[in-house]
Amino acid sequence: MKLLLEYAGSHRKLTYLGLMLSAVAMILGMLPYICIWLAARDLIVVAPNWTQAESIGKYGWLAFAFAAAGIIIYFLALMCTHLSAFRTASNIRKQGVAHLMKVPLGFFDENASGLLRNRLDGAAAETETLLAHNLADIVGTIAMLISMIVLMLVFDWRMGLACLMAAVISIIAMFSMMGGERAELMAKYQAAQDRMSKAGTEYVRGIPVVKVFQQTVYSFKAFQKAIEDYSKIAEHFQNDVCRVPQSINLTFTEGAFVFLVPVALLIAPEALSAGSFAGFVTDFAFYVVFSAIISTALAKIMFAASGTMLADTAMGRIATITDAAEQTVPENPKVPDENRVEFKDVSFTYHGASVSALEHVSFLAQPGQTVALVGPSGGGKTTAASLIPRFWDVSSGAVEVGGVDVRAIDPHVLMSKVAFVFQNTKLFKASILENVRIARPDAARDEVEAALDTAQCRDIIEKLPDGMDTMLGSEGTYLSGGEQQRIALARAILKNAPIVVLDEATAFADPENEVLIQKAFAKLMKDRTVIMIAHRLSTVIGADKIIVLDEGHVVEQGTHAELKSAGGLYARMWTEYNQSLKWKIQSGEAN
Repeated sequence: MKLLLEYAGSHRKLTYLGLMLSAVAMILGMLPYICIWLAARDLIVVAPNWTQAESIGKYGWLAFAFAAAGIIIYFLALMCTHLSAFRTASNIRKQGVAHLMKVPLGFFDENASGLLRNRLDGAAAETETLLAHNLADIVGTIAMLISMIVLMLVFDWRMGLACLMAAVISIIAMFSMMGGERAELMAKYQAAQDRMSKAGTEYVRGIPVVKVFQQTVYSFKAFQKAIEDYSKIAEHFQNDVCRVPQSINLTFTEGAFVFLVPVALLIAPEALSAGSFAGFVTDFAFYVVFSAIISTALAKIMFAASGTMLADTAMGRIATITDAAEQTVPENPKVPDENRVEFKDVSFTYHGASVSALEHVSFLAQPGQTVALVGPSGGGKTTAASLIPRFWDVSSGAVEVGGVDVRAIDPHVLMSKVAFVFQNTKLFKASILENVRIARPDAARDEVEAALDTAQCRDIIEKLPDGMDTMLGSEGTYLSGGEQQRIALARAILKNAPIVVLDEATAFADPENEVLIQKAFAKLMKDRTVIMIAHRLSTVIGADKIIVLDEGHVVEQGTHAELKSAGGLYARMWTEYNQSLKWKIQSGEAN
């Protein structure tokens, strides 16, 4: 609650006001029952001469006034708590996104977008229920219960204790559902929900592949398993944890008279002998009326307690984002005076991994050179390229740009010097103009157009109805993988950064698009320091230097001709690559 109210900022005052108003509203909501009892008492006292009960009308109007006042004040209380809750949830989202802007880019490789959205947006929404409704109900119900306890012990403490016995049993039953180890089960439930959300997002993204290859939903084992795990936990919580305690809870709260009637029968003879039977009947009527409030009050506490547990786990999920380590910013940043990229005895291990992704890697890329990183899958190529813009920081050694350790460069300066073209291109739901301009927001329209032309995108622009202003996305136009890659190249060209990182940028391009992409590469790479990751060895023949990585180690480096003649790993890869080009599919008759 302290953390939530910190997110509320100045709106926390509205929360406090709302809680006070809720307490007043609950007490006012209890007063009509007292008026009903007073009216019943007057009728019992004058029975059977009912016309002598002159105050019944007054009590009726008082009951109406108290009920109306309670409703109005409760409405005002919820207005205050809702305003505070909405601002709190908004601040959680804003501060969470602001924090994400400061974490290393590698954080987003380790945390899927669906998972982050569920943790930040979904968890923030769950705190709204706590602040807007549950907290007000808890405070109001506590105020009402305290008032009820006082009233119940005033008239006849024995019948009062009998009514409160139902409340005690109900609270014990609720605690057995929500207290102790049950809170840990709720955390597991939320974790299962997170996994299902993450797997669901990946499944939706993979639907085109399912349709193309005529696969079923069961092809996505991770999604299926996430659903089954979530279902098991939910069923266990419902059937094994909540069913019996909830049955007991509802039985005694809805039937508090189960304790009241036996006690009333025990003390009735005493009232008869003392000549105070009329008073006993009126007291009994009071407890009958008020026993009906117990179930309502305890139900509110139960739902509010459930909301508190959900909000607690939600804050835990939010903390996984807000507690993520920020990228360090040097106090006295240095500015590189050139564009040389050098790895000096670099080692790197991913968080939680037992094996290093890179070990003692060293190589140099001079300004204007193209250095290709090749090797078997999992050899560390993408990891090495990701260390240049500080997706992660090295475990030991140093990555330098212009003779300056990248950790000593201001992140904004470093990012301005590096342009990326990834194999998985991301285009936003915006116009092509805005998608390219994101690389340099102050770029003029003609500069964007020039970048698109250089990236061989003219044929794309000409076929679209609104040219560069054509919207992409759910309600706009969709581009092929190769076309998206060329748009991404236009971004990199517009950025005009002196260092370019190409991560298998032609992986999803058809032959026609690949030819155009290669033409764009030639212009993008001119006079720049280029780090190229490639699986198609034909694309690295002209590289100034080829670095061969295997299991995180540099096993060879040199030009294509040097490595080919050396007879090492690169030579074997080159032979296998050329053999694969000769593969042909033969019909069954050929056999």
